[in-house]
Amino acid sequence: MKHFVKYFVITLLLTFSTHTLAEQKTVVLDLKFVLNNSKAGKGAQDYLKKSFNDMEKNLKEEEIDLLSKKTILSKEEYAKKSNSLRKKVIDYQSTKRSAFDKIATQRASARESLISKIDPILQSYIKDNNISLVVDKKYMLGGDPEYNITDIIVEKLNKELPSLKLK
Repeated sequence: MKHFVKYFVITLLLTFSTHTLAEQKTVVLDLKFVLNNSKAGKGAQDYLKKSFNDMEKNLKEEEIDLLSKKTILSKEEYAKKSNSLRKKVIDYQSTKRSAFDKIATQRASARESLISKIDPILQSYIKDNNISLVVDKKYMLGGDPEYNITDIIVEKLNKELPSLKLK
């Protein structure tokens, strides 16, 4: 009798718990994709990358120019220009290191800003479609692509926030 009651209670609990789980709607959102591929996210990334690309390009051009003139210049002139270029590269590297901290801060603020804009969009989508759970794609092992709402959220974010203003 004692085992029968335990068996009955466990069966009853499993029956009710599977019934309640069947009514929940779970969807998947790739937050990394949203942050990287929305218009605002792409704009922020381009802005942060652009700041160093120009300086690097100029230094590389100067180095190529100096190497092409190596046979034309005297040893002393070549040594002077080579030392000057090395100093510029060292200055650039120190500037780059100090600016990485600034970029990290800007990236964090841009991410926070994007997430704060995504949250109300996501909440309204959840409410409109009776969704009970949104799971980030990086925590999933598999699933039906039908339940992926990433493109919908990116589209809505692009409409609401076309760009971010970074300082």
